[in-house]
Amino acid sequence: MVLKQRKPMLFSEYLHEKAEESRHNETVGYLVAMMGSVFFVGGLLETVLTAENPEWFLIFPYHITQHPYSLLGLALTTLGLVLLCLGIVLSIHYARERAWYMKELHKAHSREEQTIKRKEKIT
Repeated sequence: MVLKQRKPMLFSEYLHEKAEESRHNETVGYLVAMMGSVFFVGGLLETVLTAENPEWFLIFPYHITQHPYSLLGLALTTLGLVLLCLGIVLSIHYARERAWYMKELHKAHSREEQTIKRKEKIT
């Protein structure tokens, strides 16, 4: 069995990979927020269309009848609001993380360029 020697990964390559990962996670956060908004609007529409006289506390129907649709509307509205908030928080977190990685990548890239220029001057 022949083992290949792995070339050591440069710090800039590592930062580039982490920035790509953060970009992917940011996109997932946006998708979670979109899914939450769909559930939220679906829950509100389901409550408005099926309940005769819904009683509201802000945006939540709090008067639950014996009909299963009333509980479904409350569950969809609550789940949608939670997913919407979670998606927004995740998107902001990963966007800031990606911005930090990109800033550090720029610093590392300029440092690597300086070392290459020094080596060229020596030779």
